[in-house]
Amino acid sequence: MVTTRRTQQERRAQAEAALLNAAAELVVQHGVRSLTLARVGEQAGYSRGIVTHHFGSKQALVERLARATQTGFVPGLADLRPGLDRLLRLVDGYVGALGDIGTMHRAFLLLWAEAPTASELAPIFRERDEAFRSDLRSDVAAGIADGDVRPDVDPGDVAVAVVGQLRGIGLQCLLDPHAVDTPRLRRMVTDYWRQALRVSSADVHVDPDAHSPCGDGEQRR
Repeated sequence: MVTTRRTQQERRAQAEAALLNAAAELVVQHGVRSLTLARVGEQAGYSRGIVTHHFGSKQALVERLARATQTGFVPGLADLRPGLDRLLRLVDGYVGALGDIGTMHRAFLLLWAEAPTASELAPIFRERDEAFRSDLRSDVAAGIADGDVRPDVDPGDVAVAVVGQLRGIGLQCLLDPHAVDTPRLRRMVTDYWRQALRVSSADVHVDPDAHSPCGDGEQRR
């Protein structure tokens, strides 16, 4: 049997993944206050020195954890162009994913909830939320440009409302999973934003002279 030796880069990536998973497990089990480099190493089966070598400090570890836990929550969006369809797929996928949320994403929501009162978390999650809102603003602005979203909608307001709603639903799922019917809720929330944002027939102004059978410039009698 031939054994393929892993490269140094592969070993490093495997160690980092194991340490981040261990950190997420500790956050879910005991909260971010209990997170130390020594405990992360012990949880992952590594020494504290390995954790320090990879991340340098608890702040750097938490920052990497915040980025890792948010990545890939709703897969498949990167290939979609900005617009109303992408926004609706994000909302639908986000709520749907909460029905089977894993440890990494549980950790993200718990870290996010603690960020307002934790000085080491606040700047990290301000940045992550602003990146989220920026994507949503782009979707709304593109939808307006495409004629799919009402022109009187403010992209910034929509972004704040969507982030607040999705994060809030996520926290409710963590606190009381049986109270949130995610399959039903995802349809309701997605339909809400579809109806709230899309252009309706009443929003479309039709010039009565534009389709006149009388021809260009000729007045109807």
